[in-house]
Amino acid sequence: MNDFAALRVLDRFRPFFQKLNIDYDVMRKILQLKLTMDSRRMPAIFSGSNVKKEGNQFLKSLWMYALFGILFLVPFLFLGNEFLFSLTIMFSSLFVILMTSMVSDFSAVLLDIRDKNILHSKPISEKTLNAAKITHIMIYMFLLTGSFVVIPLVVSIFKFGIIFALLFLIEIILISSLAVVLTAFVYLFILRFFSGEMLKDIINYVQIFLAIGMAVSYQLVGRVFQIVNIEISYTFAWWHTLLPSFWFAAPFELILNRDYSLHIIILSVLAVLAPIIAIAIYIRLMPTFERNLSKLQSDTNRTKKRNRMLQGVWARTLCRNKEERTFYKFASLMLKEERELKLKIFPILGFAIIFPFIFLFNTLSTGSFEEMRSGNSFMVIYFALIMIPSVVQMLEYSGNYKGQWIFYAAPIKNKSIVYSATLKASIMNYFIPILTMLGVIFLWIFSFRIFLDLVVVLLAAIMLTVVSYGIFNKGKFPFISSHEHTQTNAFFKVFGSMLIVGIMAAIHSVILIIPYGLPVYAVILLFSNFIGWKLMFSRG
Repeated sequence: MNDFAALRVLDRFRPFFQKLNIDYDVMRKILQLKLTMDSRRMPAIFSGSNVKKEGNQFLKSLWMYALFGILFLVPFLFLGNEFLFSLTIMFSSLFVILMTSMVSDFSAVLLDIRDKNILHSKPISEKTLNAAKITHIMIYMFLLTGSFVVIPLVVSIFKFGIIFALLFLIEIILISSLAVVLTAFVYLFILRFFSGEMLKDIINYVQIFLAIGMAVSYQLVGRVFQIVNIEISYTFAWWHTLLPSFWFAAPFELILNRDYSLHIIILSVLAVLAPIIAIAIYIRLMPTFERNLSKLQSDTNRTKKRNRMLQGVWARTLCRNKEERTFYKFASLMLKEERELKLKIFPILGFAIIFPFIFLFNTLSTGSFEEMRSGNSFMVIYFALIMIPSVVQMLEYSGNYKGQWIFYAAPIKNKSIVYSATLKASIMNYFIPILTMLGVIFLWIFSFRIFLDLVVVLLAAIMLTVVSYGIFNKGKFPFISSHEHTQTNAFFKVFGSMLIVGIMAAIHSVILIIPYGLPVYAVILLFSNFIGWKLMFSRG
């Protein structure tokens, strides 16, 4: 096995782990094994992809975070010495990315119980096992954070000097640790009060709320500051002490700007003490966390009374033949039952629900409610469609991808209907419920006058689903790739698809100016959907 650079760096902290009664040599061996496993790939032949993906795909995607760092962090370094403003925004961006990554990418590692049967039969303490698990996550979190901040860090040295850079580096370590520990606390709380199937369901719902909470808090931070005539003003309120991004920005104001206000001192103390106390509590609760993880192995055989009558009605209405109806029901079950897939998709759906309201509140902040409801602000509902390219791209992946042989063994006459049925299932199970919920709220806000606009948005959503399929998954079966093979270049495809959403919204805006343009546009979209669906899935 390779002696990874991360492990050689970790060796420098051997006394720290030993002081915590952690068997460092055993922990290092477990980490070496985990990192080796991470760098190994599954045979690409099963994924239906011709592109072989060697090595650790996470490491190969780090350049993308470096790009984000240039785009989202570097500009704030040129806003002068208003550190509380610029660094609060920067740390908010960083905290959102870290928490989102923890929820979407590393929750599975944190809640992983697959190695229990192997390691728990060995004379290894629970503290060592849990330390190995957290350190495994921390290695990746530091790599992710490092990629995100390395260029801003270099820029900050030239802009503000070495003291700023050192302080920035320390804060990065503290905020990364806090993100990991806070996520662990959330799961610890859930594991304490729930068990069995309900626990697994609750974890999915919590991940949605975390994703939504991160997006809302990021918007909240931006509204704390008021910019009048390029001057930035800030008034302290007690609830700012609840937002970690303020904590980590305050030490810069304290040390570099010599602002000794009471609230700056309190926030600075929280920046140091909160992560340390959180880590200390977590270390103390490690055995409890590991013990409660065993609840994930229990199967309470909860009787699930599901009314599948409605599913059957939609299958008969939307599918052309018995073969497609079968795959529609299969895909619906996969979308509702497979937790690993839901783990990836549900946070995206959460963002789709919250984004239109965030931008609606932005509109409300510049005008009255009456002005907003009489205008065309309902167009922000297009932000909900941003979920579609990401969800369609995820339909290729599954935690049960090894069952793909069924697609090749079954006597399927027209292979394209498998994906056609899957897309219809995703529309009915994910997109329609969200758009219906948003539509009802928007009708209440903007009145019935926007009903036809909402119909156009729905038709645009269906069109975008087919277009996204053409971009991401054409010619493949659904659920045939492991999540480990998530494409590193998918970001650009998803970003490109988002541009299509923008174009659709722009066309809708122009159509609103043309007399009787909206009904005609709706009819055009209806026929375009019919023709597009027919062309895309006509041949096997």
